[in-house]
Amino acid sequence: MTKPMHPGRKLRELLEQRGWTQDELAQITGKRRQTISNIVAGKSGVTPEMAISLGAAFGNEPSEWLQWSAEYELAVAEVDAADVERRARLYSLAPVREMVKRGWLDLPDSHTDDDLERELTSFFSGSLDSNFPVAARRTISLSTLNVAEKAWCFRARQLAGGIVAAEFDRGRLDSAERQLRKAAAYQKDASKVAKILSEYGIRFLVIEPLPGARMDGAAFWLDEGAPVIALSVRFDRLDAFWFTLFHEFAHIKHGDALSVDVGVLHDADGGISVSLVEDENEKKANEAAAEALIPRHEIESFISRVSPYYSRERIIQFAHRVRIHPAVIVGQLQHRREIGYSALREFLVKIRASVTETALTDGWGHFAPRILKEDW
Repeated sequence: MTKPMHPGRKLRELLEQRGWTQDELAQITGKRRQTISNIVAGKSGVTPEMAISLGAAFGNEPSEWLQWSAEYELAVAEVDAADVERRARLYSLAPVREMVKRGWLDLPDSHTDDDLERELTSFFSGSLDSNFPVAARRTISLSTLNVAEKAWCFRARQLAGGIVAAEFDRGRLDSAERQLRKAAAYQKDASKVAKILSEYGIRFLVIEPLPGARMDGAAFWLDEGAPVIALSVRFDRLDAFWFTLFHEFAHIKHGDALSVDVGVLHDADGGISVSLVEDENEKKANEAAAEALIPRHEIESFISRVSPYYSRERIIQFAHRVRIHPAVIVGQLQHRREIGYSALREFLVKIRASVTETALTDGWGHFAPRILKEDW
């Protein structure tokens, strides 16, 4: 391929054709002679202003001068495009900066591309194209996880491998559900979730979401006898926590781990809104979660008796009767659009601190090891 010529060569040819000296061209264009000399000598390119002046002087288009200059500069530029393409691919696979910040990747400030690829390959279980079955509860309808959500899931998988749990027995899941349901009656009993699930062979952990990850939770299996529930608790509300937990528990109970879950919309304050679920497994998990927390006939009976006057006293009375925290009732009423998101907010208590004091947690000031177990 012929190397493009520097625009200075073209300028020298045109000067010779016109019989002009560089001094005369400087006088014609109003530019400094040194500027013209540097172009002729190939020491500098042509600026847009100079291109306009040269075009006016020689009767051609300014864009021609800019094109000659750009083509020459591209030809002589010392940039390894392959290195840039490789680096771009690596950064497109994961939110590298955030993962380094969280300690998920061990990279020095002066790391090489080989260092980055090695760390990402290790993080993604030996292959940059790795994947694994996961049922992930999210708040938007997307066909695939984004890179932040995928990294979140792999982090959950890494850490779950180091959690000790009893032997899993699918026949005991109804008993586990009853234990969880009892805990849902009291704000402080969220601290019991990790222990309850562990006793029934289900590993439980909490991971703060990465920016851009709209993940509420995920259910997956390390192997056929090692189910895992991971939550992000990104909405620090009791009703959102218990609904998401029972949703993921339903996936374990149903043996689901092959589809991406779609959750529910949230308002700016975390209020549960209209479900966007289309997948049949997701509908089943949502219905199972709602039923486990408050049987459908109970909530519908309450609505038929009380609507539209949901006083604080009526909510508390119903909560005592069905033995559930009032926040769960308020959350379901919001979901059914019986009340607005600003109503009865005093019941929507925070729960993250109770959960993270006992569960393996990565985030919010809790630092878990980079990898607890690598052989899953």
